[in-house]
Amino acid sequence: MNQDSLLGLLAKGGLLMWPIGLCSIIALAIIIERLWSLRLENMAPAHLVADVWSRIKNNQFDRVQLDVLRSESPLGRILAVGLLNAKHGRAIMKESIEEIATHEVHRLQRYLNVLGTIAGISPLLGLLGTVLGMIHVFSAIVVHGNNSPEALAAGIAEALICTAAGLFVAIPSLFFHRFLLGRVDEITVSMEQEAIRLVDALQGSREVSTLTL
Repeated sequence: MNQDSLLGLLAKGGLLMWPIGLCSIIALAIIIERLWSLRLENMAPAHLVADVWSRIKNNQFDRVQLDVLRSESPLGRILAVGLLNAKHGRAIMKESIEEIATHEVHRLQRYLNVLGTIAGISPLLGLLGTVLGMIHVFSAIVVHGNNSPEALAAGIAEALICTAAGLFVAIPSLFFHRFLLGRVDEITVSMEQEAIRLVDALQGSREVSTLTL
């Protein structure tokens, strides 16, 4: 579809085609950004806990290493908070990890509420545009009479463009909203498992007071 036909379609659909088009642009941007950001290797790198534990056992983990860990990934920030509170015992360590994990999960869900809102509002905008279009068509019939069934059918078809556009935006938005929420859940479970591994290793196998943090 060339640019002229696309603009013509927008014009036929009425004014509400423009907010629907804006919703489609925002939804596409969110989907691309979240698909890129919510990669497991970025959020919870493999072997991170093993690497941290190896450095601790070899007395190679210090404040500099902690700062690096905190800056690398969400899992790194969770582990860093846990390490800072390790000397206070298992319960405090787990509590601190759970607290920071809540903030990290909230960050993982960034923009997903907007995507869900777009999925919900787009078909409503389309329906509203169609209703307004139908009102315009039947108002024209009242004024000018129904002398041309073809013109009536064309007017109704144009009114339905808005509904089709709203559904075209809403369906992929809803799919990716659910898909990305599932990915967030997967990452969350992975981070929880890795954090518990570190807690068990520190509290079960080492005197945490000897950590040089």
